[in-house]
Amino acid sequence: MGTPEPIPAETASLFSFKREMLAVLPSLRAFAVSLARRHDKADDLVQETVMKAWGKQESFQPGTSMRAWLFTILRNEFYSQMRRKGRELPDPDGVFAGNLATHPEQYGKLDLADFKTALDSLPDDQREAIVLIGASGFSYEEAAEIAGVAVGTIKSRVNRARVKLQELLTIDGESDYGPDETSRPLVNKAFPGR
Repeated sequence: MGTPEPIPAETASLFSFKREMLAVLPSLRAFAVSLARRHDKADDLVQETVMKAWGKQESFQPGTSMRAWLFTILRNEFYSQMRRKGRELPDPDGVFAGNLATHPEQYGKLDLADFKTALDSLPDDQREAIVLIGASGFSYEEAAEIAGVAVGTIKSRVNRARVKLQELLTIDGESDYGPDETSRPLVNKAFPGR
């Protein structure tokens, strides 16, 4: 038995690219859902993003953020599709968002539903900024690069989004989540230590 043949640099690079891309898919899909607001459309958007990234992998700079690169491709693809359709998905009465909800069984689900409704009511640029920073964990600099705007613009959008979310959700502190004042004693009695 001889020594195994060394893996060609091109093959090793391809494996590395594929591994990095696969690691980003869950957060890429979450970002796609936040933009498309429908899981089937989000899946199509992620698939299109992966296909474009795979076809343009020579343009990816090794050592840079694969995550930021893929998020940028996804965002650009989403807005290109919107332009091609010539319209955005309007939901002024909340009918679409209301059809996505199910009757919650726990307080956490109620809070999450309220948050989703409030998030959906934000202007697109503010929603995008808060999702990139708050949910996807990008730095302000990375989010600004993905959105194609200045860092100060991203900070401003995130700040306005946070203020608006607090206003819509009437949040004053941690006590605003979970059972209300009427049902809190019942929950505490049923589940001691909470």
